[in-house]
Amino acid sequence: MNRIIFLGDSITDAHHNLGVDPLSLGDGYVQLIAQRLKNTDSGIRVLNRGHDGFTLQGVLRFLGRDCILQKPDVVSILVGCNDVGVMMNTGKDLTDQGFAENYERLLTEIQEETRARIVCMGPFLFPYPLEYQNWIPGILQAEQIIREVAGKHHQLFIPLHEEMQEAAERYGYDALTTDGIHLTRKGAEIVADRWIKGVK
Repeated sequence: MNRIIFLGDSITDAHHNLGVDPLSLGDGYVQLIAQRLKNTDSGIRVLNRGHDGFTLQGVLRFLGRDCILQKPDVVSILVGCNDVGVMMNTGKDLTDQGFAENYERLLTEIQEETRARIVCMGPFLFPYPLEYQNWIPGILQAEQIIREVAGKHHQLFIPLHEEMQEAAERYGYDALTTDGIHLTRKGAEIVADRWIKGVK
């Protein structure tokens, strides 16, 4: 059986009710990916271990329980938006937060403790409301850090920010996001499509 674990913040969580029903996948991109994979391979098991509000440090703190002990074959990570939020709200930039070092530690621990393939997804944000425009340099910085660390560890990197902006130009912001961060069904479909394409 191929066991795939998704780690991240509320975009991954997508109301999956962790702790109430550990098998729930939520109503976001994880659920969509699971549906498509299971249509082609009934032996695949998908676990959503996203947590609302998590920064990279939060993912690291729960890594043993959420990931290592589950003995995954694939680990997918989408994190960074809340770290940029910390930067914007406190002035503590990604360097001060140790973002690069923590992402390096995250991949190292997964590789040392499991045999899993890792999928590193870049964070994204919509300038909708317009105040989020000020967050975008931080999002791009986090994306670049993730790209570099993933490359160093020879793991797959999937950039999302630019593609999501292009999709917003085609469909409009309201079609993709509820608040500039979280996704509508259409937005989740785009992320799921990109993940499937990248992993295959």
